[in-house]
Amino acid sequence: MKSKQPERSFPFLQINEREGKPRRRGLTEIRGPYYSVVGRRYLEDLLETMGSYVDSLKFAGGSFTLMPEKAVREIVDLCHKREVLVSTGGFIERVLPQGSSAVRQYVSECKKFGFDIIEISAGFVSIPTDDWLRLINLVRKSGLKAKPEVGIQFGAGGATAAAELKAEGARDPSWAVAQAKRFLDAGAEIIMIESEGITENVDPWRTDVPALLIDQLGLEKLMFEAADPDVFAWYIKNYGADVNLFVDHSQIVQLECLRAGIWGTKSLWGRVVTYKDARE
Repeated sequence: MKSKQPERSFPFLQINEREGKPRRRGLTEIRGPYYSVVGRRYLEDLLETMGSYVDSLKFAGGSFTLMPEKAVREIVDLCHKREVLVSTGGFIERVLPQGSSAVRQYVSECKKFGFDIIEISAGFVSIPTDDWLRLINLVRKSGLKAKPEVGIQFGAGGATAAAELKAEGARDPSWAVAQAKRFLDAGAEIIMIESEGITENVDPWRTDVPALLIDQLGLEKLMFEAADPDVFAWYIKNYGADVNLFVDHSQIVQLECLRAGIWGTKSLWGRVVTYKDARE
């Protein structure tokens, strides 16, 4: 069944047409409350104007634990009305040191609040891959989507200074590929790729890492953290308008202008195109 095209003004102007929701490719996840406050009223404006292009909203830094229950539920309900999934972000790694009972309670509470996705990350903690698989199984058995985060940089995810990250060292990218394959085999639908050590706090960028991941796993199975305009422009330039990206909520318009091919910097102006066969 064909998905409905996003509604837009000036329909006579040609742009790169997007799949309607639920999309299989070209997914955009936006960051919710963290670097700035995002409440129901602000989010209502955002989704009223650009909701057709937002596939999921991710709370960051466990921000939902600081908010009144009513405010969290209002955000979740509003997202669902706009066909936007809601992710916990990688807060589970803060819960893990508190033991298995706390983890099970956390997953159960996320389910009660209406979250759709539990991101499973371990930027600051070290856990065996088999334990990751147990967490994926727990989340899926709870009726939620498990979204593991994979990266090459230990200590990633907390705006750590570049010098500190360099001192921590980086993992071999082949390890990240092998880990992601096991997560997908365990039932994860998509893998979040942490930007630190790849395109964030590293010079030069490790462009070989996304190339390897895409070659081994496929574009549709990966979502790249790209909360910087230069980064998401690079991904679109190199991998096309249908690459899955995570950006800040403030960047959704800029990103979608690039995907649509209607605007951009000199290196992308008029060069982002897609081909859709009307017979399909």
